[in-house]
Amino acid sequence: MKTLMKILLIIRDVIDVVSDSIGYLLKYKIIYKITGIFFTRKFKEAKQNHKYAILVAARNEETVIGNLVDSINKQDYPSELVTVFVVADNCTDNTAKIARELGAICYERFDPDHRTKGYALQFLVENIRRDYGIDSFEGYFIFDADNLLKEDYITRMNESFDAGQKIITSYRNTKNFGDNWISASYGVHWLRTIRNEHRARSLFHLATRIQGTGFLFAHELIKDGWNYVSLTEDRAFCADAVAQGYQISYNNDAEFYDEQPVDMKIAWRQRVRWSKGHLQALAETGPQLLKHIFVTGGAANRECKNAPWWKKLFNNIRLRFMSLDMLSVVYPRALLILFKRIVKYYLVLSLILIGWQCYNFDFFKVGVFGTPVIDGLKFISANHGTGAVIGIMTLSAFYASLVSYFKNIFSAVYIYFIERKHIEHIPLFKKVWYCITFPIFDLIGKFSLLVALFKKVEWKAIPHTSSVKIEDIRKGGPLKDNYTTKT
Repeated sequence: MKTLMKILLIIRDVIDVVSDSIGYLLKYKIIYKITGIFFTRKFKEAKQNHKYAILVAARNEETVIGNLVDSINKQDYPSELVTVFVVADNCTDNTAKIARELGAICYERFDPDHRTKGYALQFLVENIRRDYGIDSFEGYFIFDADNLLKEDYITRMNESFDAGQKIITSYRNTKNFGDNWISASYGVHWLRTIRNEHRARSLFHLATRIQGTGFLFAHELIKDGWNYVSLTEDRAFCADAVAQGYQISYNNDAEFYDEQPVDMKIAWRQRVRWSKGHLQALAETGPQLLKHIFVTGGAANRECKNAPWWKKLFNNIRLRFMSLDMLSVVYPRALLILFKRIVKYYLVLSLILIGWQCYNFDFFKVGVFGTPVIDGLKFISANHGTGAVIGIMTLSAFYASLVSYFKNIFSAVYIYFIERKHIEHIPLFKKVWYCITFPIFDLIGKFSLLVALFKKVEWKAIPHTSSVKIEDIRKGGPLKDNYTTKT
């Protein structure tokens, strides 16, 4: 018993040291949050209009695919420079027919054994290579079928591309923000990422992360095909790009909208899939990113071999930092923290309390608690029993969780205030409710990581039923006051 408890205490202490060390290492991200309040990178008007392909993977999206293609057709960018490609992936409805009627080039794919979005994009890219050639387009956009683009979206993204950026993500808004607390939580989540990550990383010429849709990349990144077929192909794409030395920029003026889940069952399924893909991305790209923190292999100066030595040195340092920064995105810190709390406050605590009774508290001195804490717990145990000690430690854990909960409420309040010009009109009482319930979204994410560790996860399409069109969205501002969706 005593040996077992010593081993468990060592495990607990190691988890503490690792988790705390990583936490201190990532304190620099406070700079991102502060910078994101005030600044973001701006791009000058483009000198040249570039030629783009738009890639859309769609599965049974007949309700929304037409509205997306229609919003693309209504862009203020020269239409002859934009080609829309849709892959109707294992569809049993009229997705392909509607896309073709609106002028999109549509390929149909039937492969029930390979069902992720990544496989659909891989199929689409190979067909473009065969029929047009990858180099026929300077850049490639990726959108989901439920997205809608503001009229100047491509024009704004072209400004970033013309400035030399190879990968650019954009402002992700929500077209059904006010449906319920679930869709609102998703909306706040995307906007929080913009404020806490995208704006600062782009301003500092680092690499932010793309999040599934609404991004543009240069054709050279898929010269060897689309090779990201995991459950979260976006994370793998990001990590691989950074490992190759690419920045990932952000354009705050390029705005698009997408539809969020409103059903808890669907939201849970999606979060578990994200978590599983998160773990897969860590396994696939984590070692490469870790390696590039120490050894860059020349990737930092791939495009500026004749640059001055000081510029090469700067690029080298920047790539090492970008690799560390992206690794902090890929690795599931929330899972480590959750595991740490479970071990620290429940399993180890219970065994230690048994040990106290057997060894008169002397055993506990091998732990990391100070003498006053040990004396206090000894007094409580002696006067009120070990059950009281367990209760106190459980309340302590609950208090820590409560503090975290209120921090997330404040985070939601911050987003609703600072992004108020972009968020649709929502009654005040609903905003209050959405702020109170927002922390549940993060809790679901943490527990989904734990479930994803042990569960086999298959990719399943998220149903989209909103009939909102780009005309239903007020130009240059939030959604119409009378807007609702039926799901």
